[in-house]
Amino acid sequence: MDKKVFNEWFIKLGEAWSEKNPQKIRPLFSEELEYFESVFEDPVKTLDGVMALWEVVPLNQDNVNYDFKLIATDEDIAIANWEVSRTLLKTNENQHIDGIFMIKLDENGQCYYFKQWRAVK
Repeated sequence: MDKKVFNEWFIKLGEAWSEKNPQKIRPLFSEELEYFESVFEDPVKTLDGVMALWEVVPLNQDNVNYDFKLIATDEDIAIANWEVSRTLLKTNENQHIDGIFMIKLDENGQCYYFKQWRAVK
């Protein structure tokens, strides 16, 4: 798969997050998938489950600034380093996250495997 496809996917993810618009997440993921919100938890396996995770974004955060750097690609796999700064609405705390996404995209450019590692400050 072309690096441009992966790059565009990560851009769209960031737009959805920064705009706090969970509906923009829906077309990025396939109906059946493995989505690891945490490497220590069982994966979410449905698009509806992923949407439930993203629907809280507008309710619990603001001032979301997202950036990423594509690190590696190989066939259907991409790895990116991402950073987010945001304000948590409940506590008004500013938070910085530095993480890694590993995704696998199908022939339609939809993610069927999503795993992330992150450090929060």
